[in-house]
Amino acid sequence: MRTPTDDRAPVPADEAVDLMDPRVLNDPFGTFARIREQAPLVRGRYPWGDPFWMVTRYVDVKAVLSDPDLVNNPRNVPGMDLPHLFAQGLDEADFPQRYARYLLDSVLFQDGQDHARLRKVSGRAFTARRVAQLRPTMAAMVEGLIRALPGRTRNGAVDLLEHFAYPISIGTICEIVGVPEAEREQWRVWSSAFYTMDRALLEPAVGGMADRLHTMIEQRRAEPTGDLLTGLVQAEGDDGERLTDVEIVALVLAFITAGNEATAQLIGNGVAALLTHPEQLALLRSERELLPGAVHEIMRWCGPVQITQPRFATRDLRVGGMPVRKGEQVMAVIGAAGYDPAVFPAPERFDITRTPQLRRDTHVGFGFGPHYCLGAALALQEAEVAIDALLHHFPGLALAVAPSDLERQLFPGAWRLSALPLRL
Repeated sequence: MRTPTDDRAPVPADEAVDLMDPRVLNDPFGTFARIREQAPLVRGRYPWGDPFWMVTRYVDVKAVLSDPDLVNNPRNVPGMDLPHLFAQGLDEADFPQRYARYLLDSVLFQDGQDHARLRKVSGRAFTARRVAQLRPTMAAMVEGLIRALPGRTRNGAVDLLEHFAYPISIGTICEIVGVPEAEREQWRVWSSAFYTMDRALLEPAVGGMADRLHTMIEQRRAEPTGDLLTGLVQAEGDDGERLTDVEIVALVLAFITAGNEATAQLIGNGVAALLTHPEQLALLRSERELLPGAVHEIMRWCGPVQITQPRFATRDLRVGGMPVRKGEQVMAVIGAAGYDPAVFPAPERFDITRTPQLRRDTHVGFGFGPHYCLGAALALQEAEVAIDALLHHFPGLALAVAPSDLERQLFPGAWRLSALPLRL
């Protein structure tokens, strides 16, 4: 689990912060804290692409995420031919164009009216009412996984990520989309490939899901059901225009890539946080009504996503009082915003009573503005149901290793466990 360290990565004053530096990957919170104290904007870089501006202060992060002059797609910067790094990466990997389009046409790379149109037709599946209607199905799925956990133990321990968190997240999104239960293990394998960035895994995953979705789209046209896929097939925009099959497939892939990994890791990070803070765990066990607020605190304190994708300035502007030139990239460090002491007193303290309005997030772990996470309500409910069931069934739940021995995936801009070994 995350613990403070004295050997933290320095923040150079005259060069960009390397987000692939192992010291940064191991302690992003400490690094971001020093960046936040240093200046409103600090240069960051990856081994690829141009340097970018990192925004770490809460007020500035919210401003960046809601500014229409900052766009997700570099091709929407007028008068400039900016490279689309993701597209370049797919080209360099010789990724087949027939499958690359489903990734590049994602709602995640849309802006303005195109983004609003896709979000409007797909958002109907993620309203608070629709998500609440899923709770009994979700609870039944969780109970089934809970019953199976004792049989998954090896040497007295069970990996909660592999045998609980990931099956919940992919099972839920498959239920929403309408993927038959018999196929869900295959979809779980496909979805796990997205964060490897290994073409040998990614190409068959994208191809497999895309080809299967095209078949399912034709089935829904012939025999409509009540799932998300049917809703997307039947959806009409304000002008009466329907989504294309490519847009539908791209939307579903975006839901899976954005939701499956992050939700599973939210559950894993949350359980680890509670088990390493026994006083907070005891409080939650005694006052279960604190659970919604506890999940929000988990999202603030150890959320799985730390940095948003880059935004591109469509004109010269100022962020936090500092200049950003047209075409430059700005990345909102949402993990740092959640630790801004100007908004969150004693931000290093994990406190499940911190959120005064239990179902309203003050953090920006799900983003902010027009690109606020469509699946936020779903992810929160999944985490609530999962953690509640674990606390109910396993009063002696404990880590099977020392907190310092928990292994993490060293992925820039993320805070993710490789495994979560527990004793039931």
